[in-house]
Amino acid sequence: MATLDADRAIDVIHGTLPIRKFSAPEIIMGDGSRNLVGQYVLSLSGKNVFLVSDPGIFKAGWAGEVIGELESSGINVVVYDGVSPNPKSSEVMRGAEVYEEAGCDLIVSVGGGSSMDCGKAIGAVVSNQCDVLELEGIDEVVMPAPPFICIPTTAGSSADVSQFAIINDEQKKRKFAIISKTMIADLALVDPETTVTMDPELTATTGIDALSHAFEAYVSNASSVITDMYALEAVKLVAEYLPKAYGEPDNLMFRDKVMLGSMYAGLAFSNASLGLVHAMAHSLGGYNDSPHGECNAQLLEHVVAFNYSHAEAKYRDLEAAMSGKVPSKNSGPDGLIRELRNMTSELDIVPGLCHMGVKEDDLEYLSENAYVDPCLATNPCPATKKDIERIYHESL
Repeated sequence: MATLDADRAIDVIHGTLPIRKFSAPEIIMGDGSRNLVGQYVLSLSGKNVFLVSDPGIFKAGWAGEVIGELESSGINVVVYDGVSPNPKSSEVMRGAEVYEEAGCDLIVSVGGGSSMDCGKAIGAVVSNQCDVLELEGIDEVVMPAPPFICIPTTAGSSADVSQFAIINDEQKKRKFAIISKTMIADLALVDPETTVTMDPELTATTGIDALSHAFEAYVSNASSVITDMYALEAVKLVAEYLPKAYGEPDNLMFRDKVMLGSMYAGLAFSNASLGLVHAMAHSLGGYNDSPHGECNAQLLEHVVAFNYSHAEAKYRDLEAAMSGKVPSKNSGPDGLIRELRNMTSELDIVPGLCHMGVKEDDLEYLSENAYVDPCLATNPCPATKKDIERIYHESL
């Protein structure tokens, strides 16, 4: 077994270069890469594919196109399109039943984070023969899922490259996380062309989700030199090109850049984890069934203000990445918050959780769920339930 040399060991002890892991799927990126799905299914010995998607993706034409590619390669396809915008535990369990009844041997998810998370969870349930609720937490998936291919159609969730799956426990009105290397797809076919059918609102909110991933990964207490590299580049790309893609939705070059930024952010957060923004957004999404990206958009600036004193240097890096200018050393959070507000304004995102139906009476329950979310563990500033409730209140 290889060992650290003496100088390297001292560096690690002093915290200058902490030991970190980095996991990622095989990634094929580029316009038209979705058309390679047939040959890759065959390379994974797939013969009877379980295709997970949702009605919106069928209406946009992407799911049907992928089905055509698979069938032209002589591959049978079983369709499961019963996925909600926030995938529910009952949808996962029903999908696992259909998978087993049809004798499928490989999963292809086509869609946004919902379809991909649902596909991941279905695979984990099939391989572990359990209820999806039993897989909640970190490294609770003992048996790897069947071969799994993702074709993302939004530039935001990055579920195609991450080891996270977020599922809604509809009985308790909360979201829970399944986090495991076994949840990483075998292959991500990252095709920016699929994002041109997103409406402006979805373009905006999924893009802010990607930005939130990069922000939280960069200031995470589990970050590394590798994740920092991806996170900073993601912020630069999303900050510059998301407003342009929002303004010119048919410009494929802008879509390419945002999709690349989203992928970089996904690689960063999959390995560095997230923080308080996502802990609070998961609680909101589970309780109100609210769109995840919009939750992040409402919360990000408030969490930045809360965390700032615990990660000042890194937040200055993020401000420089967004603005292209180096902030002064003692500038505080105002410049970065101004950059975030300018971006959400350009994207026509109206501030305030009240516009999403959140009420003062909801905050205690929301705070209790956010406090136990695993994403909170890597937030740079420790947060109590009272802290979280206060941030929700400020976000109203």
